[in-house]
Amino acid sequence: MLRHEFRPGKLIAGFFLTLAGIIYAGDAGGAWETPWFAIIPMVTAGLCLAGAVGLLTRSLRRRRRTTIGTGTPEEPSPEIPG
Repeated sequence: MLRHEFRPGKLIAGFFLTLAGIIYAGDAGGAWETPWFAIIPMVTAGLCLAGAVGLLTRSLRRRRRTTIGTGTPEEPSPEIPG
């Protein structure tokens, strides 16, 4: 399996949406009563938090990439005749 970069914003969004599904599943199963409007603030807060974390992650990765790139420039590799 190919490795991919970790995206914490997507993890947070998935967590809050899964939590909303679990709450509604418990309501549908009769385990507890959930008002229809209770999920809206939770999902909205989760998506806002995921967006903020995504922006923070992107800015940190961009800063790290530019910080690493400010060293001495790499010399071009010699061309191999062929």
